[in-house]
Amino acid sequence: MSLSMKTSSGDVDHYRMFINGEFIDSVSGETIDVESPTNEDLIYTVPKGNAEDAVLALQTAEAAQKAWAATPAVERGEILAKFAELIRQNRERLAKILVREMGKTYSLALGEVDVSADFINFPAQAARRLEGDILPSDLPNEHIMIHKVPYGVTVGIAAWNFPLALSCRKIGPALTTGNVMVVKPPSVTPVAVLALGELALEAGIPPGVLNLVTGGGSTMGEELVTNKMTRLVTMTGSTPTGQEIFRKAADRLTAVRLELGGKAPFILLADGDVDKAVEAAVVSRHLNSGQVCTCPERFYIHDAVYDEFLAKYCEAVSKLKIGDPMDESTDIGPKVNAHETNELEKVVNAAIEAGAKVAVGGKRPEGEQFQKGHWYEPTVLTECTNEMTVMRDEVFGVVSPIARISSYDEALALANDSDFGLAAFLFTRDMRLIQRAVLELEFGEIYVNRPMGEQRQGFHNGHKLSGTGGEDGKYGMDNYLEKKTMYVNFSE
Repeated sequence: MSLSMKTSSGDVDHYRMFINGEFIDSVSGETIDVESPTNEDLIYTVPKGNAEDAVLALQTAEAAQKAWAATPAVERGEILAKFAELIRQNRERLAKILVREMGKTYSLALGEVDVSADFINFPAQAARRLEGDILPSDLPNEHIMIHKVPYGVTVGIAAWNFPLALSCRKIGPALTTGNVMVVKPPSVTPVAVLALGELALEAGIPPGVLNLVTGGGSTMGEELVTNKMTRLVTMTGSTPTGQEIFRKAADRLTAVRLELGGKAPFILLADGDVDKAVEAAVVSRHLNSGQVCTCPERFYIHDAVYDEFLAKYCEAVSKLKIGDPMDESTDIGPKVNAHETNELEKVVNAAIEAGAKVAVGGKRPEGEQFQKGHWYEPTVLTECTNEMTVMRDEVFGVVSPIARISSYDEALALANDSDFGLAAFLFTRDMRLIQRAVLELEFGEIYVNRPMGEQRQGFHNGHKLSGTGGEDGKYGMDNYLEKKTMYVNFSE
């Protein structure tokens, strides 16, 4: 069977799951509707997989694992490099799917496809550099060898904001290191990930090594996490969902890697470059309609530059264009669904009731083009305090709550006064403060004098309730390998 087909209505594409190198529907025959966030039209359907489908995918992966692990690492890397190249060759097609199902701008969707290919290619190029250790023994005629070996069957669970990139971020290192993987994209944005199945076949990834499934978290998701065949779970998503996965995986002590929510502080000190800070803030806060876990979520601006920053930031934010994500002039597309938009509206209204002042936006946009879809204006709130919900809970949207600070130490205390510790931003020319921030800012990823945007050779990890494990680079690759110590005695 093929990857997709037309539904009975004839105008909606139905995409199938990818298990054991084949495209199949759920055993129940049930489906999930995927709607456009731009106009709320039904645009796709996908299988509503259940626990039985999850077991089939896991069994398929388990059957394929030993042969894949026995394949020389360089050969695994070559197959994955071809997979990455095929993703690049299908750049426009995949990007248009992302725009339709998620609502991000076309330019950003193209960027997501590029990053997705790089998430596969970067670890693939490192296949020959998987290293262990040889240590001296306390005994004569003996070597201690620490080998790094694959876990086996792994499960990847991706969030809806960058479904393709987050899936590939897991697939690349998992398969390079000899693991097999079952990937479950989010039900709200599943199609671009399912489209990888065709490319995996063309690249020569053996049946069962990569499986792509769709279904609910409480049915299929729970089975994937709790089944004894699963040796490692890697998930990107919300903190509550990550905590639930952690609890469910605890019964079998299944290894868990979590990249969860954030509440990134944006600190501009008196000596910081205001223009550079404004430019970085506008890009970082509004990328993907603010639906990025590393977006600046709360602003701490020094008194000495507060008025200048606020005036320039509000002017820039006011010029951002909301609209059709396929239009090249659009800066901000719709939110992903009605629930997310309603939650954003509640947070802004609560902040206003608590004393925050609206400097820009603060409501849903008006006009005929916004009657359908999920839209919210870029919003700047002033006179915010750390007690407000808007400064404490993750706000996945284009809202910038701003507070005044009078010193680095005050900003540091306010920034660290959070349960989250994913990303932070610091703008200052004072190298002493930058060096202090290495130890004093309680965040896994800190951007100094620049906008957000991690690189493949870095390490993307959160502290506190923002996750455990981390991804990217050599440290991320290491998360997909277990250690096995061999005491080899060669005495006669």
